[in-house]
Amino acid sequence: MFSKLSSILREVFADEGGSATSNEHLYQRAMAGLLCEVAGADHELDAREEIAKTRMLSVLLDIDDEKAKSLVDQARGESAQSVSLYDYTDKLRQLEPEQRFELIKAMWEVAYADGRLDPLEESVIRKTAELLYVDHPLFIKAKLDAQPK
Repeated sequence: MFSKLSSILREVFADEGGSATSNEHLYQRAMAGLLCEVAGADHELDAREEIAKTRMLSVLLDIDDEKAKSLVDQARGESAQSVSLYDYTDKLRQLEPEQRFELIKAMWEVAYADGRLDPLEESVIRKTAELLYVDHPLFIKAKLDAQPK
């Protein structure tokens, strides 16, 4: 499914004009940025969240860990200068509903990675879900699916 996500996104962004490669990099950075926003919401850097960001981005985009780590490193700097979640979600609204669900689920995975859910992390995920038009029942399902067992 995730390789399908990557190929669909390449097509969508190629259809918008511009090169498919540069547009693909934009959506990849947007996803990495959202994962960084969640991890940084509680203002505590945790190694487990760092590992989760790279792992989830690798899974979402069907890329190797090295490329995912590079994207996370780029996004970390951009996240510090971002003024709103809209900077990221504006680029990702064209995703299919299932793909948006998987992104929200990945954000929950990052939030739970340190063993506790901070209210600020939940707020970032909630706002992102709203901006990406993820229905509330799917928002809750993603949260429940990501909770540690």
